[in-house]
Amino acid sequence: MRMKALLFDFDGTLLNTNDLIIQTFMNVLEERFPGQYSPKDCMDFIGPSLKETFEQLTPDEVDEMIEKYRQWNYANHDTLVTEYDGVVHTLEKLKEKGIRLAIVSTKRRDTIEKGLVLMGAKHLFEFWVGVDSVKNVKPDPEPVLLAIEKLGVDKEDVMMIGDNYHDIEAGKNAGVKTAGVAWSIKGEDFLRQFNPDYILQHMSDLLTIVEES
Repeated sequence: MRMKALLFDFDGTLLNTNDLIIQTFMNVLEERFPGQYSPKDCMDFIGPSLKETFEQLTPDEVDEMIEKYRQWNYANHDTLVTEYDGVVHTLEKLKEKGIRLAIVSTKRRDTIEKGLVLMGAKHLFEFWVGVDSVKNVKPDPEPVLLAIEKLGVDKEDVMMIGDNYHDIEAGKNAGVKTAGVAWSIKGEDFLRQFNPDYILQHMSDLLTIVEES
C-alpha cells in the first residue's frame, strides 16, 4: 500500500470549532428551551449532522432550528474558532509530497470554505464533500466513497481522518484506513473504542505514516 490520498473531517480535526459549536447550540436552545441545556450537554451534539440532532430535540421545528443555528454560527464563526498546532504546516508538507487532500464533513460546503479561507488552507484541498453533497452523511460510507470517486484512487491508498466515531466508522464502512485525532473533544480513549488504524497525537504524525506506507 502506498498512501496517495487523505480525507479529513473538518470540525475538531482541522480547525478547533468546538467552542463555536457549543455556543451556537447554547444560543439557539436557550431561546427555545430556557435553562434546560448546559455546555456539557451540547458537547454530545458535536459530530452528528444538524438534521439528526434537531430531529431528536425539536422534531416539529427541524428546518427552523437548523436555519437559526446556521445564521448564528456563520455570523460568529471567525471570532470563536482557533487553529490547532501544526495543522496547516503538515498539510503543506503532505501536498509537497504529492499526497492528495480532500475534506469529508457534515458541514455545508460554504461553511467549510469559510473555515479554510480563515486558516489560509483552501488552496491545499482539491475539493470538500459536505452535508449538501450527499443523501447520507457519516457514518454512512456515501461521502467517503464520493470523495474516492472524485479523486479516482483505489480504496487501499486512502485514509479517513477525524475526531469522532462517525469519521472512523464511515472510513471503515467505505473500506479505507482510518485515523483518530488525540485532540478530539471526545478524548483519545473514546476514539480507541472504535479501533482506528492510527491515533494521531499531532497532525505531523501523518508525515511519518505516509513515509512508512
